[in-house]
Amino acid sequence: MFADARHSGDRWFTVLYRPAAPGTGARLGLAVARKRVRKASARNRIKRLVRESFRHHRRQLGDVDVVVLVKPGIEATANRTLFKALERHWRRIAEDLS
Repeated sequence: MFADARHSGDRWFTVLYRPAAPGTGARLGLAVARKRVRKASARNRIKRLVRESFRHHRRQLGDVDVVVLVKPGIEATANRTLFKALERHWRRIAEDLS
């Protein structure tokens, strides 16, 4: 996945993606490392938020494999801010792959 992936990044996330086989739909992978987010509750909150955002935008993405990596300092950021950041990533991916 990482070898031939395209990427989209900002202050909180690095999103790696590549086209998937036709008919597979959009698939999500998460990498929320303990090194980046110390508390398990914060890691779980971020993972829930990413999954929820992905679920809302899955249809517009088409057939794509996505891996979301987090950056340090993300645990202090509000959910609304993170949701908007992810929305921008999903839009970039959809535009790039269309």
